[in-house]
Amino acid sequence: MHQPILGAIAATLLIVGCQTVQQTGRSQFIIVSDAQELQLGQDAYKETLQKSHISTRSDWQAQLRRVGQRIAAAADKPEFQWEFNVIQGKEVNAFALPGGKVAFWEGIMPVAQNDNGIAVIMGHEVAHALARHGAERMSQTMGAEILGQIISLGVGQVSPAIKDEVLQAYGVGANVGLLLPWGRTQESEADRIGLTLMAKAGYDPAYAIVFWERMAKIAGDKPPEFLSTHPSDATRINQIKEWLPEARANYRGK
Repeated sequence: MHQPILGAIAATLLIVGCQTVQQTGRSQFIIVSDAQELQLGQDAYKETLQKSHISTRSDWQAQLRRVGQRIAAAADKPEFQWEFNVIQGKEVNAFALPGGKVAFWEGIMPVAQNDNGIAVIMGHEVAHALARHGAERMSQTMGAEILGQIISLGVGQVSPAIKDEVLQAYGVGANVGLLLPWGRTQESEADRIGLTLMAKAGYDPAYAIVFWERMAKIAGDKPPEFLSTHPSDATRINQIKEWLPEARANYRGK
């Protein structure tokens, strides 16, 4: 494919894919349709449940679903088919997929400690789904690949001998300079939206500081922030403190 054609494709994708996150007003690039994203989410959830068994801890299941239903009501996405499950595994992690499929590994439940901790995690993960961060990441990757082809053609026409080296450098540049910062932006955005969700659901958003301070203590050594898809613990906690007034405006204790 000729470089002008690829350039035209890239320009078209930028125009068509420009969208806005409703909750924050941030512009984002998405070329994956809602239907595609929902299907991918359903498929990924089914595959996860096939590989990981549902936890036998009925108390954890009840807790997760109790908090989950309140967060789901705050999310106001009646078209989502919400489902909440604790799955077996020591991972200190959780996820929410498009369409309202949410799972927490057993390993994160003791770290959450209570309903407020669950709400912090749940709000953050559901925020990823509401802001379509998964579709955005897929779109970013696709866009980066197209740009890589454009660069490949341009450099190859000038000096084929150095094309591979430039592409390798581009891969590092795209990852550290572009894709990872986008990831940090999404994580911060999920924190911000998550605070509002938990507040609307009747959980005190200030508990997010307590939870992330606890997470910071158990996380151990981490890579420098510029090499990470997540903000540093200090950055995250400071941002949450800045966003608390915004979230508290939606808080009605229950």
